[in-house]
Amino acid sequence: MEAALLYDRLQFAFTITFHYLFPQLTMGLALLIVYFKTRAFWTGDSHFNDAARFWIKIFTLSFAFGVVTGIPMEFQFGTNWAKFSELTGGVIGQTLAMEGLLAFFLESSFLGVLLFGEKKLGQRVHWLASVMLFLGSWLSGYFIMATNAWMQHPVAYRIAEDGSFHLTSLWGLLTNSWLLWQYAHNMTAAAATGSFVMAGVGAFYLLSNQHTEYAKTFLRTGVTVAALASLLLLYPTGHGNAKQVFEHQPITGAAFEGLFKTERGAGLVLIGQPNMDTLTIDNPLTIPWGLSLLVYDELWAEVKGLDAFPRDQWPDNIPLLYYAYHIMAGLGTIFLGIMIPAWLLLWRGKLFKTQLVLWAILLITPFPYIATTAGWMTAELGRQPWLVYGLLRTSEGISPLVHSGNVLFTLIGFVGMYFLLGILFLFLFSETVNHGPASRQTPTDRPVEKLPS
Repeated sequence: MEAALLYDRLQFAFTITFHYLFPQLTMGLALLIVYFKTRAFWTGDSHFNDAARFWIKIFTLSFAFGVVTGIPMEFQFGTNWAKFSELTGGVIGQTLAMEGLLAFFLESSFLGVLLFGEKKLGQRVHWLASVMLFLGSWLSGYFIMATNAWMQHPVAYRIAEDGSFHLTSLWGLLTNSWLLWQYAHNMTAAAATGSFVMAGVGAFYLLSNQHTEYAKTFLRTGVTVAALASLLLLYPTGHGNAKQVFEHQPITGAAFEGLFKTERGAGLVLIGQPNMDTLTIDNPLTIPWGLSLLVYDELWAEVKGLDAFPRDQWPDNIPLLYYAYHIMAGLGTIFLGIMIPAWLLLWRGKLFKTQLVLWAILLITPFPYIATTAGWMTAELGRQPWLVYGLLRTSEGISPLVHSGNVLFTLIGFVGMYFLLGILFLFLFSETVNHGPASRQTPTDRPVEKLPS
């Protein structure tokens, strides 16, 4: 049973981590595509239409791979986590169904309009389609976040005699207090991913001296949004998310901060290694009173450590949780340290000629994916040993008739298939970028169309 539980967790962790590489890009790009389509519609400048068309291609590519990798993940609720689905289906089935029937179809339908309806439907409808695409993708994220928020902080439910959970208020589920900060933080991270990729492509074009007009547009847009998103990731969304963890999951908060003993005026550990033998942090670099100030807004506030809670309620992999949290927070700080100076250079008109910063923007492009992966590891490892926090343990949710050998076999299969899918995506992405934005006019000879009356 322990081996089956381990493989079940590994398989779901691998498939959902790989899957989420794609939706975070589409949700981030959806916002930026609306911006380009709006500029094109109100100015009549075909340059922004071509820019939007280029990123719609990238969106479509990522969307397609997200669908392909998302379907097997959904099936695992029945194959690997049947008991969890049986007990909680009356609650999470609501939001998952709404995501599939409402948000996904809204997103996919208007993506088709964007791809094939520009000439037939006109610019006004095409702009509206980009707005609906954005709403569909972000609504999809909301329903998924609502599902996860209920697992982190269960609300609006009752437990039947057979142990199953039943929803008492759909509105209560969709307005879960946990959801506010989690959704804001997650969608800000998606905006960061999309804008970092856009800025990275712009930096690549400018450094290689190709598509320079589009490169400058991508850099202006990407760097501006990336700088703002990097700031919002730290405060208020990251700060608000961390405070609610300490309020509702104090064991989790103590674990990802490496706080083994309850302290007044607890310090904030920047660097260090958790030692599970001595229950201390080795080689710590600490900001005095920092944790008490951040969590409770008081220098001498008491912060409960892991010693205040039973050992069987501790997260089962504290070192991995600790490192995932600090990687996420550390990368967020690095993002701010790169994009704020880049934005200042952009504002002063010097960014396009500062090759060192352009190289930094290009090289940092993949790191939002690492940060979001570490962030989700923090959230999911921190909830352990619970599937539904405080109510249903992870060990109680697996499929009792599926043996460890079967799960290991399918896990190996998923790793192999997804490795090939990853290579295919990178190839298609690089081909699209190398082809560049298709423009029917030269950058210096773009006709300006008047707005329709």
